[in-house]
Amino acid sequence: MASDPASPTRHQPVLLREVLDQLQLEPGAVIVDGTFGGGGHTRAIAERIGPTGRVIAVDRDPSAVARAESLAETLPITPRLGNYCDVPEILRELGLETVDGILLDLGLSSDQLADDDRGFSFQSTGPLDLRFDPSRGEPAWRLLEHINERALADLIYRYGEERYSRRIARAIVERRRKREPIRTAADLADLIRRCLPRQRGRIDPATRTFQALRIAV
Repeated sequence: MASDPASPTRHQPVLLREVLDQLQLEPGAVIVDGTFGGGGHTRAIAERIGPTGRVIAVDRDPSAVARAESLAETLPITPRLGNYCDVPEILRELGLETVDGILLDLGLSSDQLADDDRGFSFQSTGPLDLRFDPSRGEPAWRLLEHINERALADLIYRYGEERYSRRIARAIVERRRKREPIRTAADLADLIRRCLPRQRGRIDPATRTFQALRIAV
């Protein structure tokens, strides 16, 4: 069940003290957080730079932007929906020629992993969506319903660097032929684990394929 997108985040910012030290924040600074996510870093930065400063909080996930808008009610934060690649255009729209620092925390936030409706967690029993912005493109489960085996194998290899891409694509298409479509993250992760040789290591066998699908959708 999805939580209120504007509710307080559960996100615990990684290396918060180190990030703040590296940014060398001063009161009145203008900072860009190009990957707002759970908002932990943005909140700390906004509190450090004070009311005369400004944090441009950018994220391609509408639920993350909703959280940023909630924080902006009491902190000097300017939320924007977009990719961190859009930062130059966003700054032009805001009339800003320079900023004092930029933060990019690449990867999934704890809020995204905890949202069962997004399918980012391997254990998710919700729909296999995998889109950072659910309003754009098609969900991963729908992509898997129509993409041909060769194109799927190429996609998994190109975006996930998965050496067993053809084996995984074959297993997915075989499930489709049996009219047993893959609709959840847990279902896909289990299929991948069963079709790959058992390996030692901490990385889940499904990691590279999920990465490829996130990029694709």
